[in-house]
Amino acid sequence: MHEAQIPSIVYGPVPSWRLARSLGVDAVSTKGKTCSFDCIYCQLGRTVHPLTERRRFVTPDALLQQLAAIGDVAIDTVTFSGVAEPTLAINLRELVAVVREAMSNHPVAVLTNASLIWREDVRADLRHFDIVVAKVDAPTEELFRRVNRPVGEVSLAQILAGIGEFREGFDGKLALQMMFTEANRDQAGQMAALARTLHPDHVQLNTPLRPCPVQPLSEGEMAGIEAEFLGLPTINVYTAQRPQVTPLDTKATRRRRPREGQPAADSLS
Repeated sequence: MHEAQIPSIVYGPVPSWRLARSLGVDAVSTKGKTCSFDCIYCQLGRTVHPLTERRRFVTPDALLQQLAAIGDVAIDTVTFSGVAEPTLAINLRELVAVVREAMSNHPVAVLTNASLIWREDVRADLRHFDIVVAKVDAPTEELFRRVNRPVGEVSLAQILAGIGEFREGFDGKLALQMMFTEANRDQAGQMAALARTLHPDHVQLNTPLRPCPVQPLSEGEMAGIEAEFLGLPTINVYTAQRPQVTPLDTKATRRRRPREGQPAADSLS
């Protein structure tokens, strides 16, 4: 059973290296992480509420009320992310419509682990976004299960097939986010080959720079990985530009982004 929904749905803006000044929308917003994965590198810690069933967490009226209350704020993107996998929200399409009504001048993005993209209803919902950022961290089933630790029986093959099918019918921008750690650093060539089959608009090359249970790769190591993606548009977490922003509510933002910046590797545990 999920704990009671907390009041904050909207958070940020955050200085995103991928989406510039990004106002966050948490379509699940539970107290504790709700996810279909339990990734070894997650900045939010272990998954408190493992879930693969889509449910209704946040009402459109509550979201509209919070968006109306923030007033005039300088942003570049409205991004669905937060303490959970956004596609677990069964009313995701309704929530996107609310954002478009309230923030009509800004593109709407979503950060998804792609665990449910094999489902037709999820792909249909994702087509209502301008930008979809889908996670792919492994080129093999064994590594996928070791790094992403999925809940239930979803397979990497299902996810890749779902992303491929989604790409064919999507008019917006599709990005792949690939998180590199010691576990998959030697698979960069295979990851690049996989990315080429999915035809993304760009690939986001990431390593965990916030406190988490695994060590980040160095800037030099990430540069070497980026070289494997020759011919593909890439964004590297170390070299991407980050804007200056001030969150509207620091506490609400820290729940989703525990720490800003790039801490030294020896500060991680």
